[in-house]
Amino acid sequence: MKQISTQNAPAAIGPYSQAISHSGLIFVSGQLPIDPATGSFPEGGIEAQTRQSLTNVKAILEQAGSCMCKVVKTTVFLADMGDFGAMNGVYSEFFKEPYPARCAFAVKTLPKGALVEIECVAAE
Repeated sequence: MKQISTQNAPAAIGPYSQAISHSGLIFVSGQLPIDPATGSFPEGGIEAQTRQSLTNVKAILEQAGSCMCKVVKTTVFLADMGDFGAMNGVYSEFFKEPYPARCAFAVKTLPKGALVEIECVAAE
């Protein structure tokens, strides 16, 4: 196992790694929409937060030597399922066919009051 870490994504806010690579796969921890330069959420609602979460995922994958085109599975956690359509619009800017498998669902709350959190598994 190898730990993946980059300053181009927010540091872990608990006892976990930004990502771990193992057996040809990269497991990226859930990424909140925290701008690593400011430490805060971007303004602009679910679209801006989704874009930041996926930008964080992308930075971690690039540090690991991978890319968004190698993502095989994502999980999207939403604070409000009513945001699904808007999230999906931004999500489609980051992924092209063949799209990764995905699970998306609403949760009661997300850390720090985020509107979205996204994790993924990618090939190296």
